[in-house]
Amino acid sequence: MKKLHCESVDRLFQTILNLETIEECYDYFEDICTVKEIEDMSQRLDTAILLSEGLSYQKITEKVAVSTATIGRVSKCLNYGSGGYRAAIDKLKKGEAEK
Repeated sequence: MKKLHCESVDRLFQTILNLETIEECYDYFEDICTVKEIEDMSQRLDTAILLSEGLSYQKITEKVAVSTATIGRVSKCLNYGSGGYRAAIDKLKKGEAEK
């Protein structure tokens, strides 16, 4: 996704990195995204977590209520993408273990 890299997207990501609390994230994302977009992103992350734990597509559709097409897209990114899901999941798990 090299064409995604630009000053505008860098600025977007920097604003996200500058957020300090969950509440700030809620406020920002509610302003910048639709509720559906936030739900979709959270479902994709949940799907990636469950795939990384070895759950089947059927179990994931039951738990997360996403289509098998969405699971397939997330699986492709998880296995052949740039490593963003894996890095995020690893950091999430590390943060949860430190609590």
